[in-house]
Amino acid sequence: MNITIIEEQASPLEVTIKCRKVTERIHRLKNHIELFDTQIQGKYQGDTCLVNILDILYFETVDDRTFLYTKDAVMETAHRLYELEQILSEQDFIRISKSQIMNVNHVKLLHPELNRTILATMCNGERLSVSRRYVPELKKLLSIK
Repeated sequence: MNITIIEEQASPLEVTIKCRKVTERIHRLKNHIELFDTQIQGKYQGDTCLVNILDILYFETVDDRTFLYTKDAVMETAHRLYELEQILSEQDFIRISKSQIMNVNHVKLLHPELNRTILATMCNGERLSVSRRYVPELKKLLSIK
């Protein structure tokens, strides 16, 4: 892989990906780059914060309230899970249950369970259960057989 950075004062940020063949990995790279400056608004201890999408481990709905989880904090967001799914549809976020959406870039370990679910251990040590309904989509996204 060859990476070149060219600094130009009057140019907007532009990224060009050159490859022999456009694969799923190339699409994931493109989506990851597109997320670089994307932020979601959250509330933390009464203050409104902007959180970079790449820093979010997962989203969860509890008692009709939606929360976003980072390595260090839990914040409430005004977005509903179905809205987040639309915002993040082309990205590395995947619904893993009726109440959770997970960022696959923060998954440290996947462990298959006897009941055909998958236990995902996140980079901060938290464990999330991927329900049977969403396991095939997760495997497809991660190219797991």
